[in-house]
Amino acid sequence: MYKHVAKHNDKKTVLLWRQVPGEDHMCLVAYSDLLPRIYHDAVMKVLESDMGQQAENFSDALFRSMMPDGRNCLEALHRDGLIKKVPANQVIVTPTASSSVRLDELNKILNEMATGQSAIDRMAKLDGEYGYAKAKKPTGNKVIEPVENTILNEGVLSDKDLAQDRLKQAATMKASAAQLMAEAERLVTEATALDPTTTIATNDNPIPKKKATIKVKKD
Repeated sequence: MYKHVAKHNDKKTVLLWRQVPGEDHMCLVAYSDLLPRIYHDAVMKVLESDMGQQAENFSDALFRSMMPDGRNCLEALHRDGLIKKVPANQVIVTPTASSSVRLDELNKILNEMATGQSAIDRMAKLDGEYGYAKAKKPTGNKVIEPVENTILNEGVLSDKDLAQDRLKQAATMKASAAQLMAEAERLVTEATALDPTTTIATNDNPIPKKKATIKVKKD
């Protein structure tokens, strides 16, 4: 069974946020069976991935993923009004076909994990069926909380929120690019040390292609 799947009013849902900041009794979902095919396939692909299953809130994984048409998955769902805010006590999480737990009860256990062994033991029992025990780990008197996207009271992201998230994503990409460039320079240095005559191909200095020669057979 996968994390982040549940039911609301007997409709299959994908659970984007377990709790809305400032409205802990509410959550944000997308009705998976009602999503247009292009959305459904993209969302389910992310959900079934390691990134999707390791995310505490599925929205974090969607924000780091792209639609086939190049749009950000989370932003596309938001722009097309496919994210809905519903009461957590109406959402049923189904770890297995024969067991279920209300989302508000699951949230309560997760939120109590940092304050008592009893809650941790209860979560460990549920983890065998649902896999949420690693969502939060107590560290002394502090709890490591994941960075969440800001949500407006109506349960959707504002343009300002989306802009900030994009800036964060751009900063991450720039850091990754810098690491790749450093690694590339290291490889070039090693190649030159191994063979000083090696020609390094770049956009400004491409490796010349050999001209094709045609042999004419003489009678």
